[in-house]
Amino acid sequence: MNLTQIKNVYFIGIGGIGMSALARYFKNIGKEVSGYDKTPSILTNELIANGIEIHFEDDIALIPNNFKQENTLIIVTPAVPKAHLEWNYFLENKFIVKKRAEVLGIITKDTFTFAVAGTHGKTTTSSILGHILYKSGADVTAFIGGIVENYNSNLIGSGKTITVVEADEFDRSFLHLHPDIACVTSMDADHLDIYGTSEAIEDSFREFADKVSDKSKLFITNELELEGVVCAINEEAEFKAINVRIEEASYVFDVQTPTELISSLRFGLPGRHNLMNALMALSMAKTYGISNEAIAQGLATFRGIRRRFSYQIKKPGFVYIDDYAHHPTEINSVHQAVRELYPGQKIVAVFQPHLFSRTKDFADDFAKSLSQFDAVLLLEIYPARELPMEGITSQWLLDKMTLQDKKRIEKEQLIAAIQESNASVVVTIGAGDLGEMVPTIKKALDETN
Repeated sequence: MNLTQIKNVYFIGIGGIGMSALARYFKNIGKEVSGYDKTPSILTNELIANGIEIHFEDDIALIPNNFKQENTLIIVTPAVPKAHLEWNYFLENKFIVKKRAEVLGIITKDTFTFAVAGTHGKTTTSSILGHILYKSGADVTAFIGGIVENYNSNLIGSGKTITVVEADEFDRSFLHLHPDIACVTSMDADHLDIYGTSEAIEDSFREFADKVSDKSKLFITNELELEGVVCAINEEAEFKAINVRIEEASYVFDVQTPTELISSLRFGLPGRHNLMNALMALSMAKTYGISNEAIAQGLATFRGIRRRFSYQIKKPGFVYIDDYAHHPTEINSVHQAVRELYPGQKIVAVFQPHLFSRTKDFADDFAKSLSQFDAVLLLEIYPARELPMEGITSQWLLDKMTLQDKKRIEKEQLIAAIQESNASVVVTIGAGDLGEMVPTIKKALDETN
């Protein structure tokens, strides 16, 4: 399929984080863009403000007439049910209908592509890399699975020759991509509803890694059983972060590359996992040929991603942080970062589990991760694309936690419960609709602290 021949692009599920980045991209390159989503959100509001027409009822009559003509590309998210009326209309009328991953495959086939894979760290690593490349003057477009604070967008740049993309393992989407330089940040078990076993997930990551024929262009962490260039913090590796210290709430560190020492780099995102993400991005940018000065400037000026250890309130004596973490490993990373920054302070974690299947598959690990906090407020499971599973509830998960100060609550009780906790550090965690509540939580806590 030749994208230059496409005039109109219609999205079914336009409000998703990945879908909305593609919508912005096609709007930027001069295509007519419209779409449907189930519910309004912050993202759909932003797209509408950018001139993209969106409706929220599954109704063929609401599709603009010019999108019912030839040279219209239909992009659909996997979350849309098979009985969706608009989707079936386009299928029955022989329109070109593609999944988001297939469209990214087409884009990456025609450009020099950096692909960032891993169960955790994809969004942060690809954002840092996209920011470094963009700031260096490279002709780049970066598709991001989160809103980058520097750009208030999930799209960086509008270049035509270089692409940065998250290589998503969900539904084996990343196997559609054509990477020239890639990394794998982690291969933890996840999406067991799709894969069945952790071995099947690892096999899929290996298949992705094999898409990079030159292994000097594939970057990995030292615990992964893959062939590639190893990156590590204070351990033997081709790209090694050393002399790591914290100065004025930022990491300052040196990097030993295969050919030189890069000194006194500064990076502001907390947590060792984020330092590792920065090292991965540095390694890929350096290998591509970006200068040390441009890399240093990119790292120092990167402000982070909305809902990735995102400070909502930062006052003397009170801090509120919001994070998208929805896997036990990610919750561990949030806990490590917040303890490092605020030792000895009471930390309350508000957690909304995401998916019944993920809660069931990792219940013991979730309980262990959450029990590290001083207090936990647990919301009901956010179902997303799933139907309830018998016996899999938030109360069942709560009962597995070992800490004393724990409580299952409804959304209406949340703000009062946070205030009653008397914690000086509040962290909201989860990938469901908890993120939509953050502005309200922030406003209430700002007034009382």
